[in-house]
Amino acid sequence: MADTTADAFNSHRKVKPILQDMEQSEIQKISSAITVVLPDLPLAVLSAVVDTLKTLGAKTTDDLQYITEGDLLPVLKPIQARRLVVSWVQNNPGMCPSPVSVCSSPSPASATTSTSSPGDSFTFQPNWVDKFQIPWQKLPEELLQNLKRQKRPSPRLRREMIRIVVSEIMKVCNNPSKHNTTEIGKKMVAEYPKSLQDVIEGDVIGPGYHSLVKQLQARVENVKRPNRPKIKKRKTTSDGSDTEEIPAEQKASVQDTYGCVNWEPKFLPLSETVESQQEKKENMKRMFEDMNYNKDDVKKLVQSTYYTQRKDINKRTSIKQLCQEWPFLFKEAGMAAHFQELTGVSIMECFFANVDKKCQRLLKFFQNVAAPKHKQVLNALIKCQSERGQLSGSPEDIIQMVLLLLAFFGEEEENLFHYVDQTCLAQDVQKKKLPASPCIIVCGSSCFTAVTFMLAVDQEVVNNHITSFIPAFCLLFGSYYCFNIHYPVELRSTLEFLQSPKTCFRCFFSINPERGTKVQGKKKKKLLPVNPRVLTLIADLADYEWT
Repeated sequence: MADTTADAFNSHRKVKPILQDMEQSEIQKISSAITVVLPDLPLAVLSAVVDTLKTLGAKTTDDLQYITEGDLLPVLKPIQARRLVVSWVQNNPGMCPSPVSVCSSPSPASATTSTSSPGDSFTFQPNWVDKFQIPWQKLPEELLQNLKRQKRPSPRLRREMIRIVVSEIMKVCNNPSKHNTTEIGKKMVAEYPKSLQDVIEGDVIGPGYHSLVKQLQARVENVKRPNRPKIKKRKTTSDGSDTEEIPAEQKASVQDTYGCVNWEPKFLPLSETVESQQEKKENMKRMFEDMNYNKDDVKKLVQSTYYTQRKDINKRTSIKQLCQEWPFLFKEAGMAAHFQELTGVSIMECFFANVDKKCQRLLKFFQNVAAPKHKQVLNALIKCQSERGQLSGSPEDIIQMVLLLLAFFGEEEENLFHYVDQTCLAQDVQKKKLPASPCIIVCGSSCFTAVTFMLAVDQEVVNNHITSFIPAFCLLFGSYYCFNIHYPVELRSTLEFLQSPKTCFRCFFSINPERGTKVQGKKKKKLLPVNPRVLTLIADLADYEWT
């Protein structure tokens, strides 16, 4: 009898760990069923949800179909609870990821449970993007021929490609994120860069896949729309790679340093001292007052005192005081030298080089494509032609280009230009009527006919005698970077479009950081690193070039 009791006890001791292992395995499956739907859930909250489910009696993933939203509200927000409940009901009986290949054809068994709705055929698979294969074989033959021959597909074929790819995506995931579509867009561009990469005249537009990702995401949103609940989605945690995801207290510094390679030098040049810096600073002030200088001397002095200039600017010295202490910073030679130290770019040389390549084609696009479609562009074009008359040349082309860009993006001209009487002096300008952001004061009724321009920053006239539009525009653009000024939202698209050579028509100034944005932020307003409106114009230009 004693032996029998001992055997039973030993048997129980052996079975107990097995039961514990089985229980632990089910808990892990339940945890997986939660994290698949809410991947960003903190561990502490995840643990609390699992404990709640155990308390309610849920022992396996099969039990999850009986959980209600109210059961989860003590530990989750309402939207989180709804997402879990809806997913568990739709994907009953199990939530455990399946090792099935993402791109393989559905088995007969799975085909019987699928419907025409993308959301209904969805199977949870962690890291599904890594396994996802682009369905090239399902694309139309004409499109495949274009891709294989390294030709750019027409807009019609490109849209068809997007529809097919998104259809395959939705079979795997009914709510793909922007990160998911970005990774897929990267794969597509990597496979056929000559056909799909955002390139014009050999210049790659940013990383080369932004416009494709934008189309993929737009298609995903269109497909999801009928089944999407009318509730505000919780903001997910970001990897912090973009300006808009950085905490508010850090945003300003990120936007200030955007595009800069030497925003605040740590050390004085070895040949310089505090005293020598001050001496050179005073020397420049005397040269400016006496109007006795040449550009080469100014350039050397600005470069050698760059360290002290940045210290003054970055401690938020007022523009008025900077004008008094560093007057050459607001003149063409001085700002060009400072801008080159700050960004590594020669602002005037880069601008002229890109104008020669891009300006005429952009003007033709506005005249032949944009004007017939957009009334505001047509009106602006007629006004430009009337004011320009028979004037021809690079300055007139640039003026017209800027004015048409403003019209195309629906941005107000008065945010960039302030018109005064032809004989107006700096002291006569009504500062309160100036925009807060940098602007060009036009002495006359039209940029085409004006012979004098002024530059205003922070409603202060900082340069009262500029004899040509091109240096005035370069000084205006340089001011945003030299003096830590964010692009105003009212001019965002125009300024971003002109910004960087590596984003093609964002091409007139060589500012091309991989992350962030120069645009001032608004509370609760997410800003993308590449403006969607700019991407749309770039795509339209690319299509125009290939037709």
